[in-house]
Amino acid sequence: MAYEHKPFATELVTSERLWAYTKLLRLYFSPKFYGLDNIVAAKPALLVGNHTLYGIIDVPLLLAQIYKDKDILVRSLADHAHYDVPLWRNLLDKIGGVEGTRENCSQLMQQGQHVLVFPGGAREVSKRKGEQYQLTWKRRTGFCRMAIQHKYDIIPFAAVGPDDAFDILVDGEDILQSPLGGLLKKAGLLEKDSVIRGGDLLMPLTRGIGPTMLPKPERFYFSIGERIDVSQYAGKAEDESVLFELRDRVAFAIQDQIGEMLSVREQDYDKGFIRRVLNRL
Repeated sequence: MAYEHKPFATELVTSERLWAYTKLLRLYFSPKFYGLDNIVAAKPALLVGNHTLYGIIDVPLLLAQIYKDKDILVRSLADHAHYDVPLWRNLLDKIGGVEGTRENCSQLMQQGQHVLVFPGGAREVSKRKGEQYQLTWKRRTGFCRMAIQHKYDIIPFAAVGPDDAFDILVDGEDILQSPLGGLLKKAGLLEKDSVIRGGDLLMPLTRGIGPTMLPKPERFYFSIGERIDVSQYAGKAEDESVLFELRDRVAFAIQDQIGEMLSVREQDYDKGFIRRVLNRL
């Protein structure tokens, strides 16, 4: 039976508790944030960004910082697969996560909540070799439709650092080309509606510090971009050409911010001796 959570009835975490939950992550990754003033409590928006490898170590840091500085608990639209995992799904509910359906998104927007989404979803977190900081959105435009329908500004954001915390040893394509891939195909697990969604959910095998899975303590850099006003698209939520035009605007804005954060990182010399040493292992 599918897990029937109640995302709008959950007792949500306080700012102080979420800040405490993420203390070790902050100490380990020493994140820097830019553009937080673009998030305004009185003007709820849809935050759209790049999903990083594995996608679970950077999001809590971003949510905690926004909550602390702006007193806003951003509600994250989470992939359905998260809600197949006991305990983990309860934690997601607690920190404001919501299963990523149009119905849930609409309800959050009707309530005037700030909402966060990663259009790349599971495929973008299960990166292949050489896909660091690339957007893998396929033809997804649902987030644009939601923004237009509910008159929600879109705030593009970017995260740099997490994709370098691990080195990919074996990726999904390697698995698909291996004997294991043949077995998965015979078992019908490479169908689009299967558990691993045609291979999209094949997570890569990685290493972090040395031969371990402990992530390298790369500093994380978050950029919150300027709002994209969607009012010019009013009444055109079902026009595919409009949806792709807006989608491209958001994607280009995110890619620009990724480039900016990569440049900031290149000029950031205050990372600490131990951090530099561990990142080279």
